[in-house]
Amino acid sequence: MKVAVSASGPSLDASVDPRFGRCAYFVIVETDTMQFEAIPNSAQYAGGGAGIQAAQTVASKGVQAVLTGNVGPNAYQALAAAGIQIVTGAYGTVREAVMKYKQGELRSTSSPTAPMHYGMGGGYGMGMGRGRGMGMGRGMGMGRGMGGYQQPAYPGSVAPPTSPMTKDQEIQMLRNQMKNLQEQLEQIKKRLKDLEK
Repeated sequence: MKVAVSASGPSLDASVDPRFGRCAYFVIVETDTMQFEAIPNSAQYAGGGAGIQAAQTVASKGVQAVLTGNVGPNAYQALAAAGIQIVTGAYGTVREAVMKYKQGELRSTSSPTAPMHYGMGGGYGMGMGRGRGMGMGRGMGMGRGMGGYQQPAYPGSVAPPTSPMTKDQEIQMLRNQMKNLQEQLEQIKKRLKDLEK
């Protein structure tokens, strides 16, 4: 069986990237032989529609399942329409995620597990600016502003969903996220217990 794993690097030892549409690579793994092909995610820095583009990329590789941390509504719809099984809650290395999947430890999801625009973050760019402002402003504004400035969210924060979701849809999505997080927490606790023996 051929599966695609969202990954931070191009190997079986790379970490699983929890963001499906904005991961750095897809590692396509043949589960029987563990042979793999790593492909860069061309949608990683897309302005919009990254989930759909990423879904099209993995569908074109003939995968039967996607292993990832979370999947947003657009990617979910595109993957489901292509008949691809969507497995969320993956963590660790690509190799570990595939092994957990083969052993039945990871389950498929029946709905999106992340809001739209989840992987975009609200933070800084690629760090190419060199900060040469030199602090020469003299603060002569006399303090007559109305105080409308709001502190931006911390880097990497999740923007709230912008899609027009109904209250019931949002409740269901949040319940699914909570369930997935609880399952991940249980898996982490189990792994820690095993390691501490």
